[in-house]
Amino acid sequence: MNGFAQVPEGFRSGFACFVGRPNAGKSTLTNALIGSKIAITSSRPQTTRHAIRGILHRPDAQLVVVDTPGLHKPRTLLGSRLNDLVRETWAEVDVIGFCVPADVPVGRGDEFIAGELRSVAGRTPVIGIVTKTDLAPPEQVAQRLTELSGLMDFAEIVPVSAVDGFQVGLLSDLLVARLPEGPPLYPDGELTDEPEETLVAELVREAALEGVRDELPHSIAVVVQEMLPREGRDDMLDVHATVYVERQSQKGIVIGKGGERLRAVGTAARRQIEALLGTKVYLDLHVTVAKDWQRDPRQLRKLGF
Repeated sequence: MNGFAQVPEGFRSGFACFVGRPNAGKSTLTNALIGSKIAITSSRPQTTRHAIRGILHRPDAQLVVVDTPGLHKPRTLLGSRLNDLVRETWAEVDVIGFCVPADVPVGRGDEFIAGELRSVAGRTPVIGIVTKTDLAPPEQVAQRLTELSGLMDFAEIVPVSAVDGFQVGLLSDLLVARLPEGPPLYPDGELTDEPEETLVAELVREAALEGVRDELPHSIAVVVQEMLPREGRDDMLDVHATVYVERQSQKGIVIGKGGERLRAVGTAARRQIEALLGTKVYLDLHVTVAKDWQRDPRQLRKLGF
């Protein structure tokens, strides 16, 4: 049966993506919809780099969510590659969710994205989403809805909170209603089609970013060198990963005094990886300087961009 059950009449399947400026709550919303932690979330903007797909299996539909990096005015080669990735994604999905956070006024970044979106809005329905309603009083949410509706013509506008689940089910219905009829695209039970190494690297990167309040968000890249079952044990996985930074001073920040910070990163990442893979993990982390990798096409390729 290859994992596909009998498909009921009127079943819908297709792709959706969330767009919005950095830190608009896109990854958290993806996780809330899918009900499993797949897209990395962090309190820092600009943490998503891969178009991670989450797959929502419903009795009547299969919704594949593509989580794009935040669109922004690029300052580096990496920045413009990320923007290209966003536009490529828009061209291929069935419905787009444009996210603005309830606790921050709609601004020029949002206008920039709305301007870009107008070019696809004729072909692809765009749903306006006010996220993080748990962080704002009702009158602020109402104000945000008004500001959002002034940006462009939306197919629907909906306020949601990924944190307390407010209207996440309704959003799921609105997205599914815009999908074409057709059989599921992925076997039941799959949550993402990203290779495990990519997800593991993202979890390490999330942990490495989490306490670093200095400006390191872009300067960290993680590559999983190998993931192998421990010799003679089937309940243990050895994961060797390298954390790349751009400068020697950043290496010191990530490692911390006496290696303390790196140990904390390893512990936090290991817990997440074990939860993701359902097995015990030995995580070996190394920090390496790859000078100015964000501006070097050869190094960007090597690090998977």
